[in-house]
Amino acid sequence: MNSIPIINFSLFNNGDTTTKQIVAEQIYQACHEIGFMYLQNHGMSQNLIEQVFTQSKNFFNLPLEAKQQFAWSDEYSNQGYVGIERERLNPNKPGDLKEAFNVSKQDTKTFSAFPSLSVTASFPASPVQNPSILAFYQACTEVAERILQAFALALQLPEDFFANNHNEQNHTLRLLHYPPIQQPPQPGQVRAGEHSDYGSITLLFQDEVGGLEVQTASGTWIAAPVIPGSVVVNTGDLMQRWTNDVFCSTKHRVMIPSNDRIMQSRYSVAFFCHPNDDTEIACLDSCQGEHPPIYPPILAGEYLLNRLQATY
Repeated sequence: MNSIPIINFSLFNNGDTTTKQIVAEQIYQACHEIGFMYLQNHGMSQNLIEQVFTQSKNFFNLPLEAKQQFAWSDEYSNQGYVGIERERLNPNKPGDLKEAFNVSKQDTKTFSAFPSLSVTASFPASPVQNPSILAFYQACTEVAERILQAFALALQLPEDFFANNHNEQNHTLRLLHYPPIQQPPQPGQVRAGEHSDYGSITLLFQDEVGGLEVQTASGTWIAAPVIPGSVVVNTGDLMQRWTNDVFCSTKHRVMIPSNDRIMQSRYSVAFFCHPNDDTEIACLDSCQGEHPPIYPPILAGEYLLNRLQATY
């Protein structure tokens, strides 16, 4: 597969049993052959998506000292602000030319319970204090659950198998900003290094600036530009392990534009779905067939921590 398939997800959300199975088979093919797909008619409000992009831009436009007040409190907390070049998704290359803000389920609980936390000129509002961010996190959670139901049908599992193993919502919402390139990058430095995602599935919303590239099975890099009204969905490492490589966790990257867009900011929003920490990721019976398990069992939380330690 040398292009990323486009799937009408409303047929799964609203279809009968036969129609849902047809969509599940389309998703199976996409995840097996390239690990990426565009889902159209996914059910999320475009107005809500635009609100989140606006809030993201407002946050990243703050002075660095203001953003640093929300920096990660410890090395592997996976919550809060991450400065430019702190992360290297390809550990063999220089730091990535991007900054990010990570929101966890715990963040959404905290700020839903204490919405009146003080906001002053010296301590500006955190993105997780914005209602649109909280609503977006919940909307992504609901869409992800339906996608996981489709995965289960595609793999001949009970429809709630994956959803039940994600019900603690250990997901991470990540706001991303790739600043304009003001000076020549270091050799090999890009906006986001070549990597695969760590969890089960990722939902990605991106602006029109572009730069995302996906590696096909043949090793060719192809562009994954924005398609209005769609969300990019890809499978991560834990889903690849779970399915014994039936679904692939595909390498992808964000390159520096070669045209005048090099002077533009790029914004995207990623929603990383991760199983419950105590879920054992072991080869599914329906994915074993004649091939023995490729990977030893591992707890989902343990795998995530190992990957974070290698990234930061």
